[in-house]
Amino acid sequence: MCTPCCVSQLACCCGSAACSCCCKCCPKIKQSTSTRVMYAVFFLFVTVICGFMMSPTVEQAMKDNIPFYSELCEKMNAGENCKTLVGYSAVYKMCFGMACFFFFFFLFTLRINNSTGCRAAIHNGFWLLKFLLLAGCCTGAFFLPQEETFLEVWLYIGAGGGFIFLIIQLMLLVEFAHRWNTNWSSGVEYNRLWYAALALVTLVLFSVAVGAVVFMGVYYTHPEACLLNKIFLGINGSLCLIVSLLAISPFILKLQPKSGLLQPGVISVYVMYLTFSAFSSKPKEIIEIDGVNKTVCVFPFNSGNESDKKIVTVIGGIILCACIVYSCLTSTTKRSSAALRVCRNSEPETERARCCFCFGDDTEDYDEDKTGSGQNVLYDEHERTIYTYSYFHFVFFLGSLYVMMTVTNWFHYNDHKIEKLLDGSWSVFWIKMASCWVCLLLYIVTLIAPMICPKRFEA
Repeated sequence: MCTPCCVSQLACCCGSAACSCCCKCCPKIKQSTSTRVMYAVFFLFVTVICGFMMSPTVEQAMKDNIPFYSELCEKMNAGENCKTLVGYSAVYKMCFGMACFFFFFFLFTLRINNSTGCRAAIHNGFWLLKFLLLAGCCTGAFFLPQEETFLEVWLYIGAGGGFIFLIIQLMLLVEFAHRWNTNWSSGVEYNRLWYAALALVTLVLFSVAVGAVVFMGVYYTHPEACLLNKIFLGINGSLCLIVSLLAISPFILKLQPKSGLLQPGVISVYVMYLTFSAFSSKPKEIIEIDGVNKTVCVFPFNSGNESDKKIVTVIGGIILCACIVYSCLTSTTKRSSAALRVCRNSEPETERARCCFCFGDDTEDYDEDKTGSGQNVLYDEHERTIYTYSYFHFVFFLGSLYVMMTVTNWFHYNDHKIEKLLDGSWSVFWIKMASCWVCLLLYIVTLIAPMICPKRFEA
């Protein structure tokens, strides 16, 4: 059992074989999925390291627990107490190395149509060598000359890439909402239980959205302060109501017969989350009440006015990881790429209602690699690629820039630390608030798109 597993892992690390688990009881995995998961693991690994670099708590723990810490730092030429390996400049360099890694593979994998060529073999295998390449890129970034110039230029490049990444994610969210509704609506034709599922999920989504409005109205507004919170909560809540009514209006239903309340439900929940996150990221507002200075418009939970930032940090971290995993598995498929106009999906898909529709259909037959020990691999890209390799790497290149800007608090990076990732920052507040409006605008555009470009939607 052990020897075949070691051989398969060696072939994965130093050859073109797809990665798989050693456990035989694991379900079959497709080569395309295995590859995307491995790149996502690389991405998350560097992201976690960047978080540690911005954490004074981790830095202090290393000083206290690593023997001869100061001497070790001096031998590595990392400065006193490894100062060059912590802080925003270190995160910039790590993300620069990761961005270079993904940008190299973006160029390397251009115009690959199947997995039989040598470039595709490198993309799908040789994981140990690629890990060493990633480590080399990140390490080499610490030896760049003219550090101040590099950091200044890289800040603006990172901001631009981060904004593009945000827009792509918002477009994919809208595409996900439409696909969810289309998939489950197709099941209504032969099984009325899908109609019940649609109604139940829609009810839950709108209940969450309305609950979020009430929650923010109670905890993030005040009779004598927080005017911006009141204005934007009213605006965003009203916009969600408007797009929901628009989605089921006779005019839109004539253009898109399958339009319903599920899509605006998904959009409304996400917009409410962004609004909540923006309010929690806004600088503290202090007013005088009965002669005592009091911080208002925060969620008083256990430890007081810092707890809401911890809650949002945890929620934001979970959502970020979930978006990365979803993105690596589905956002770069032919269908999603076609939705973003990255490529043309010339093969029409027959919609079959499934609970886990976002992970694709497993009804096709593929060549199976039966290892005899460990997880079996389905080679699903002999004839054509399941996703666009180059676009996949470009998304992760932009994701590297987005992580860099998020971890260092965008334009307020001086003296920032990961423990206060969501401390008051007007730049973060406006970025999140603008994301709400862009998301709603993109959804409205998709509703009226058949009227604007009728030929494109004739099929």
